[in-house]
Parts: sequence; C-alpha cells; structure tokens
Amino acid sequence: MVATDSVELGTGAFRYVALAAWERLPAGMNLVECAGVAVDAEDLVYLLTRQPANPVVVLDPDGGFVRAFGEGVFTDRTHAISVGPDGFLYCADDGSHTITKWTREGELVLTIGEPGVSAEAYSGDPFNRPTDAAVSSHDGSIFISDGYGNARIHRYSAEGEYELSWGEAGIDVGQFMVPHNLAIDEQDRLYVADRESHRVQVFDREGDPLAMWNNIHRPCGMTMGGDGLIYIGELNGFARLEGALGVGHRVSILSREGELLARLGHPEEGEEAGRFIAPHGIAVDSRGDIYVAEAAYTIRGQHLDPPRELRSIKKLRRLG
Repeated sequence: MVATDSVELGTGAFRYVALAAWERLPAGMNLVECAGVAVDAEDLVYLLTRQPANPVVVLDPDGGFVRAFGEGVFTDRTHAISVGPDGFLYCADDGSHTITKWTREGELVLTIGEPGVSAEAYSGDPFNRPTDAAVSSHDGSIFISDGYGNARIHRYSAEGEYELSWGEAGIDVGQFMVPHNLAIDEQDRLYVADRESHRVQVFDREGDPLAMWNNIHRPCGMTMGGDGLIYIGELNGFARLEGALGVGHRVSILSREGELLARLGHPEEGEEAGRFIAPHGIAVDSRGDIYVAEAAYTIRGQHLDPPRELRSIKKLRRLG
C-alpha cells in the first residue's frame, strides 16, 4: 500500500513538499512507466510514457489531463523528452533509433534518423539507441546523445542536417560509458550525464572538454532550471548492491560549477512521497517545482510477482 501523506524534503533554500498524489489521468489510461518529463513556458507538463497507446501525455500544473498524442509513432522504448527554446518538443526513442520534433499540440514536424534502422553498434555513426536531445538557444542546433548502442554526441543543424560528432567508449576525458541525458546553457555549454562513469562532463559546442564533475551516482535525467542550476535524477545501484541504502534513487541539485547544493530523497526506495525507485527524467517549472519521471516498471515493477505498474511520475512542490 502506498502512503497517502505528502512529506517535506530538503533544507535551507531547497525545501519541497513531495506530493503523495498529483497526476489525474482519464479512466482506463495508464503510463506503463514515465521515461521522461518536460515543462513548457506555460508550465504544462509533458510525460513521455512507455505506453504506445498514449506516448505523450500532457497535464496542467495541478495534474489535470489536457491531451495525449503520438500513437503509432513511438515504440515502447521511449527515452527522453525536452522543450527547446523554440517551444517545440524533442523526443528520443531508443527503440526506433530516432529523435522527433513536435509542436506542443502534437504535430510531428521533423524526424532525425530512419525509424527502425540502426547504425552498427559503437561505430560512432548515428544512431544506435539515442537517449536525449538538447537545443541551442543561439542557432537551434540539436545536440543528441547516442548512448545505449554508441558512446557518442552528435550535433545537427536546426533543420536536422548532420554537422559533427565526438566521443567513444571509455572513461578518459571526452569518452563515455552511456551518455544518458543532456542539458545546455545560454553559452552553448553542453552538460552530459555520463551515467556508468558516475559523472557529468561539460563541453563547448565543438566537443572540446571544459569540466568534469565526479561522484554523481549513475546520473540519468538532467535539466537546467530557470534558476540556472543543474537538476539530476540519480539511478539506483546495480543488482549486487541490492539493499544498500543511499545509493542512487535520489535527486541532486548542483551549481553550474559542479558544486553540490542539495540532495533530495530517502535512503530506501519506494513509491511513497519523498522516496524514489528509479529517477530517469527530470524537469523544473517556473515556480521551481520539480517533476521526476521514473523507470519504475523496468527497474522494479516487472520483477514483482505478479508484475505491476508502479508510480512513475512524482512532483516536488517548492516551499518559500
């Protein structure tokens, strides 16, 4: 039984109420799980689900249903969603090896990659199971992390034309062990969540390294808030760490210099408010509220007896 009480998290300038319930879906609609989440300029919330019948679900800030779209385009391996400075939505589907661009109303306007066709694994060619996209506020360039079957970052023009790539498998500077999610700032500094290296690497738009932040446990979802801070959802540990407390399943907030400012969560995983199972995507709205998308079914729900869908979208309402 999931607890019904909201709880307070954090300290100092980073205090939140973790809501026990938030999303209100139409009768009969389910998410399977929420792989990604994004918020637009009007604070509408976009859930990228792994339910092919309603891949993108749009909710208002109070959790009310607005619309759903994308049926027939996405696989059940959707991965990440972001809102570009142009107001369009960018979605990564590692099952179809594509990045798609959408209006907020649900019109598909651009597909990068050939649906269902992958490059050779670790060839460096786009794409083999891409994981995220981030868009420059200067010229609309699209940066794509090609993370599950490659170890590569690609840059495309705003029109979807290939420009350049960098990275390869490894743990040295400029190498990646699953480049999982991206954030980009107003100076086109690209922040890459290098998940299995437990770090974030920072690059300029040409792929030259600028900084490295270590000691972040399996960084997955990542975004830059309106406050200029970096919000990261950290994934839980590997199977052999089963039962270890305080290893992942949390949210970390860092400065752009990589200074840890706050960590939110509970040492034990769970569906309850204030706990996480598998933070996989993250977004921050204009009020500083945090939305956390969780790969809860993949990590935990499918292994239960019997398997069941777990809560996979959490809202933390900022206090003060």
